[in-house]
Amino acid sequence: MRAPRVPLCATLFALCWILTFVINEELVNAAKSNQRTRSVQMRQNSGINSKREDLQDGFSEDTQMDEPGAEEMAEKEKPKGKKTPEEVLAAKAKKAAEKEAKAKKPKPTKKPKPPKPTKKPKPPKPTKKPKPPKPTKKPKAPKPTTTPTTKPTRKSTMEEEEEKLLLELGWDTLFPTEPKEKEIEKPIAPDHVDVDKKIDAITPPSIKEHDPDYWDARHEVPEPDLIPKIEKKPASTDDPSIYLPIPVAAKKLEEELEKARKAKEEKAEKLRKMWEEEEEEKRKQTVPQGEPKMVLVSSWSSAFWTQTGQNCCWLQLQPLFSTNECPPLGLESHRVEDDQILASSMSHHGYSALRGRLNMQSSADEDDVYGGAWCADTEEKEHWFQVNARREMEFTGVITQGRSSDTNDDFVSSYFVAFSNDSRDWTVLDDGYAEWLFYGNVDKDTPVMTEFSYPVVARYIRILPQSWNGSLCMRLEVLGCPLPTNYPTENDVPPTDDLDYRHHNYKEMRQMMKVINEECPNITRIYNIGKSSQGLKMYAMEISDNPGEHETGSFQQGEPEFRYTAGLHGNEVLGRELLLLLMQFLCKEYNDDNPRVRHLVESVRIHLVPSLNPDAYELAYEMGSEMGNWALGHWTEEGYDIFQNFPDLNSILWGAEDRGWVPRVVPNHHIPIPENFLNGSVAVETKAIISWMERTPFVLGANLQGGEKIVTYPFDMQRPPRATGPDGRGGQSAHEYQHMNEETWARIQRQNEGALRETADENLFRWLAMTYAHSHLTMTENHRGSCHTDDVTGGQGIINRASWKPVVGSMNDFSYLHTNCFEISIFLGCDKFPHESELASEWENNRESLLAFIEQVHRGIKGIVRDVDGNLLANATVSVEGIKHDVKTAATGDYWRLLNPGEYRVTARADGYSSQTRLCIVGYDANATPCSFTLTKSHWARIQQIMAQTRKRPRLVTNIPVNTNNRLNVESTGAAAGPQSERLRRLRLMRLRKLRMERMKASMTKETTTMTTMTTTPPPTTALSAASDTWFDLWFETDTAPTQKYDFEHRIDED
Repeated sequence: MRAPRVPLCATLFALCWILTFVINEELVNAAKSNQRTRSVQMRQNSGINSKREDLQDGFSEDTQMDEPGAEEMAEKEKPKGKKTPEEVLAAKAKKAAEKEAKAKKPKPTKKPKPPKPTKKPKPPKPTKKPKPPKPTKKPKAPKPTTTPTTKPTRKSTMEEEEEKLLLELGWDTLFPTEPKEKEIEKPIAPDHVDVDKKIDAITPPSIKEHDPDYWDARHEVPEPDLIPKIEKKPASTDDPSIYLPIPVAAKKLEEELEKARKAKEEKAEKLRKMWEEEEEEKRKQTVPQGEPKMVLVSSWSSAFWTQTGQNCCWLQLQPLFSTNECPPLGLESHRVEDDQILASSMSHHGYSALRGRLNMQSSADEDDVYGGAWCADTEEKEHWFQVNARREMEFTGVITQGRSSDTNDDFVSSYFVAFSNDSRDWTVLDDGYAEWLFYGNVDKDTPVMTEFSYPVVARYIRILPQSWNGSLCMRLEVLGCPLPTNYPTENDVPPTDDLDYRHHNYKEMRQMMKVINEECPNITRIYNIGKSSQGLKMYAMEISDNPGEHETGSFQQGEPEFRYTAGLHGNEVLGRELLLLLMQFLCKEYNDDNPRVRHLVESVRIHLVPSLNPDAYELAYEMGSEMGNWALGHWTEEGYDIFQNFPDLNSILWGAEDRGWVPRVVPNHHIPIPENFLNGSVAVETKAIISWMERTPFVLGANLQGGEKIVTYPFDMQRPPRATGPDGRGGQSAHEYQHMNEETWARIQRQNEGALRETADENLFRWLAMTYAHSHLTMTENHRGSCHTDDVTGGQGIINRASWKPVVGSMNDFSYLHTNCFEISIFLGCDKFPHESELASEWENNRESLLAFIEQVHRGIKGIVRDVDGNLLANATVSVEGIKHDVKTAATGDYWRLLNPGEYRVTARADGYSSQTRLCIVGYDANATPCSFTLTKSHWARIQQIMAQTRKRPRLVTNIPVNTNNRLNVESTGAAAGPQSERLRRLRLMRLRKLRMERMKASMTKETTTMTTMTTTPPPTTALSAASDTWFDLWFETDTAPTQKYDFEHRIDED
């Protein structure tokens, strides 16, 4: 085995030695070749420099040459007889002037390859030695011995010819005004001269690689004394600017590039138009909405459109929206989830990336966890705000806004925009030359929209702030269209109703209502409830089987009055469009014999008012979706908030309750409006709404608002706490709390605080609010919290307004305390002015809720109050035992009282009639329970007749606790004497004292009975007999004045 190894090793060794020898030979040859090339280049450069110095000695100091090879080329042309010496001299003079100007202009940045040297020597000059001088030495003047005959003649000829040519050719200005046509240059070999090539003095420095005048800075030998010679000021010219060359070739090059660019754009435009025409034909055949356009799609993960268009591909797609109408991505409306938003940093927890949504509102305490914008940490070097669309989108623009704050003025003034498909590699939007810097806001409230010049398809988008005012804080919204190839997500609800999903201004709204009325004339009626401050009518549409008529019906029938109102704030437009869609839906479905809609129309008188503040809506509509700030269009033209512009009846009611005047002095319902209210600061729209409420007996209603997604119910005003005692515990004595721990006391305090906000119909209001919220498709989703804070409803979607954001003089409280109507507020969404593309989905979210809430008008009891003769009694009071809130009958004698299922004792009262009480049972049926009353006349009618005969009117006395009705008998008999009145007063006091003594004895006897165990003593019956007397008998007696048991009285005016 060892024998074969020896020759093998020897063979390998020999091969390695041969390979090493070959490599060394190649390296040596390459080194020699490089050395030969460098030597040739140095000789060539030395020859060029020597020729330049010769030319400088041959001409005057005014003319300097830095162009290599000019003299050599002229001498090469001379032996061939093509040009005379005078022409050669003129060419040299041209070259000298041109190169002098070029010496003052920077050399071109182009770096072409140097010309290759040749082995043949150049033709020797008869007057010079073949060896060129060194570049560092100054060239000497030609010796007369070498050229005894030609040199002087040549010199005189050069001087004369130079002056002649300068005058004939106009070279006294150095350059002609009109450039000559540029000729195509041919490559010239170093060993011969191209005699056909013409050199022009005005030719720009566009020198080719193989030209004899070509030079390369990489192979140029430094010349220390060349620069001072070039920078010498010419003596024969006053204006040094004449030596600056006219960039004719550069202009021509720019023109050629511009022509090429325009041709490319025209070609692309023609191609785009051709594609648009094809897509237009397809769109007409398939999709009726949207306009076709080109879409830029990157073939790499992070490569987008550039100036050269590399790594990108054009796709012919059918978009859902046109480029200029791309909807918001959904930051403001919260369709973009919290986990889709990311930022580089945050100043503190209250200003995280989640607070960077457009129109995000801060809490009252700006240092709280609910800041009014995203604010970055100033210590960080890079700042960005990122949105993940979760799928490829066609981004078309960005809307930015400053920080919501009462004290700070923070906003971003400029920023870059970057895109990515994988969140790792980002491409900043540019124009092919530089990154686009977009200008942002100039204040903190006004939104500013920035549209991109071309749409960009990506999944991620970043905003890179560059400059800002104050702190780096911003709110924003992203505009983008979904690609037609994307599938709808599970949250996308396709519309099922063929309705008009768009925004309508005042004229379009009126036209829409007119069209609906023409389509359904039997069930619709258009009327107006008043005018705005600018004279615009507030239109309403009534939908009923008998429009224009309040139906009372028989014992089992009748129609309650229901209302939906919207547009209290002009910039909250979703409610306006939902009511217009509801009009279309009810009309269309009624004609299509939808049983549910037919039952609603035939059993309820529905009133729909889409715009209660038309002036402010026109202002918001002019700005458009997303462009109006949070307050633009919120108030009327006079500056009133209509929702909070109603009389404050809560304070009147609560003050009367604290004094014990309810319900005898001050009723718990239909509280009259203060006399000075209508003369004060009241909007014209508010007066019209109040008048509309008073003349129509509404039973149930709701006002649609925006800016949140929640349902609120009364009271909207927070009741002030009762006066506290010395111990600070609600005025209660310390004896009541001496055996109570702190937890029990705190629980009682919370109950008392809740009672300050609750109405007498708290449970009913909660049911009504939950009916709408739980029928809504997304209102009870609390995983994202509310629009501006955390969820305050506990996942229910409803809350008492006073415990959330209390207001004074609200429309809901006024409706509850002044009329029979139970009204709530429905906040439809975070975005006050949503894009048209969102109207279809919002209709699907709210359609069932709108219909279900109307059906709640039949929840409770209904009936008619009449007398024994069958006459309808208006303004009769219907009260429910256990609920301290009554209702009144309408002018037609009917009433509707909303109640939850259960058994109730209901009492009907009317002036001049005896009250009647019935047991009414409310079930779970879809219709209200009939509960009517028939009242009989009482003795009080006789009293009123007597008062009418004597032309006296009773008046209510609230500040006198005793009764003086004995004046009725005295004045009716005509007696008017001082002693008699004094006698009556003494008798009245004696009766009151006697009654008080009897009551005290009865109470003492009862205590004795409870303490005695052997025997029991029955209580005296004197007090009972006195109490068993009717109130009418106590008022009138044959001899003396009656004894009063009430806190109020009726007097007969003497005037």
